[in-house]
Amino acid sequence: MKKSKNKPRPTKSKRKQPTAAQPVKKSRRSFLSLAGTVAGAALVLGGVGFWGVRTVQAAVTERDLSVVGQGSPTIVQVHDTQCQTCIALQREVRAALAEVDESLEYRVADIKTANGIAFASRFGATHSTLLFFDSAGNLTDRMVGLNNRDRLAVAFQSHLAR
Repeated sequence: MKKSKNKPRPTKSKRKQPTAAQPVKKSRRSFLSLAGTVAGAALVLGGVGFWGVRTVQAAVTERDLSVVGQGSPTIVQVHDTQCQTCIALQREVRAALAEVDESLEYRVADIKTANGIAFASRFGATHSTLLFFDSAGNLTDRMVGLNNRDRLAVAFQSHLAR
């Protein structure tokens, strides 16, 4: 008896690939997958863009020192953007402000800018200092160094009560 040679079956990887002359047929599933990916990317990029714009707007607003003495009690942080203590203090100040009345203004005198250094010099303050101003712009108190949010919230409430 003669042995028959079994031909191997073609596997999926050996299927005919479309040539340049043959168009690739797109399935509905591949289209929906691509559409989901594009929609997800757009959502992420839109969220990042919105967050970035809001962050920049907040930073610009916080550096506007002209509100001191314009009718609202104000806290001004003398801040160095490269100082880790200043960054930690700013985080604690923002957390404490979330717990107090919204009528309290918060501003930043960035000592890396001419306006910030002039403001800090006028009040004899160094970085990591909080300056407390009443609604008329009079300096009423100061806190130097890093403080936790609980202590800051108490100080802010006391400042508002004056």
